[in-house]
Amino acid sequence: MNETNESLDLNLLRVFLAIWDLRSLTAAGDRLGLTQPAISHALRRLRDRFNDPLFVRAANRMLPTDAAVRLHEPLDQAFAIINRALKERVAFDPQVTQRTFRIAMSDIAEVYSLPQLMTKLTRIAPLARIDVVPLAPDAVVGAMRSGEVDLAIGYVKNGEEDCSSIDIFNDRFVCIVRAGHPIGRTGLRKSNCAGLRFFYARITSPVHHQPIEQWFSDRGAGPQIAVRGHFMVAPEIVRHSDLAAIFPESLALRLHRAKDFRLLDLPFDLPLIEVKVHSHSRFASDMGIKWMCETAAKILKEDG
Repeated sequence: MNETNESLDLNLLRVFLAIWDLRSLTAAGDRLGLTQPAISHALRRLRDRFNDPLFVRAANRMLPTDAAVRLHEPLDQAFAIINRALKERVAFDPQVTQRTFRIAMSDIAEVYSLPQLMTKLTRIAPLARIDVVPLAPDAVVGAMRSGEVDLAIGYVKNGEEDCSSIDIFNDRFVCIVRAGHPIGRTGLRKSNCAGLRFFYARITSPVHHQPIEQWFSDRGAGPQIAVRGHFMVAPEIVRHSDLAAIFPESLALRLHRAKDFRLLDLPFDLPLIEVKVHSHSRFASDMGIKWMCETAAKILKEDG
């Protein structure tokens, strides 16, 4: 380690922890909102500070050196202590706060939840700002632990030990077809499902993709995927064709308000969609995050 009394820049600490979590300079830059040159410069400063490469490239990953492994736990603990000291017992008043809350959401959660949240948040926290970022299930726990994301709405992978979660509701998948579709008269059964052609609606959460993809794959000559595209364009295509789509029921019910569609139960079982608000336990003493999590959960439960 370089013998110096110079204090360690908190931003360099963030960079170290982001590279450690993601094993990628590009991904670390994306998480922190930094360019590739800025991340590389920060890593050079860290290497100079500790007189060690810290992370070395192997194939497509940045792997920690022995020195980085030894440094990780104390630096991670130091970051937690600093954040706790900055946030603990700080008064939080939603009426006057100008804080920016970074909320990770899946694309469907953004369409379904954000309008509900903003309708009420603009009244109860009129000066607060919301910055929505994509929810990456594999990486969001690390982003919350590092303080780059304040809370997440949707599915979080492996968050049981590190996160505090508030249940909102359990959603399920349904099939949507246009209102005049012939299958709407008989309902969807295993016997008539094979003749359907589907718009496969892509969403950002792979955990919900996989069982649907598996269902199509298992049936071979059964229901066929005619089109793959973003879920936002699915309603317009289904409305004007005989294609069907599989959607979360909560979103399908909103689409159905104009009575343009029929919502049909699926003739097979898919896992329920557990909708929760998550925050990292490291920030349990942050009154702003605590308020936003509880408020978001309350709003979404009331309007769910």
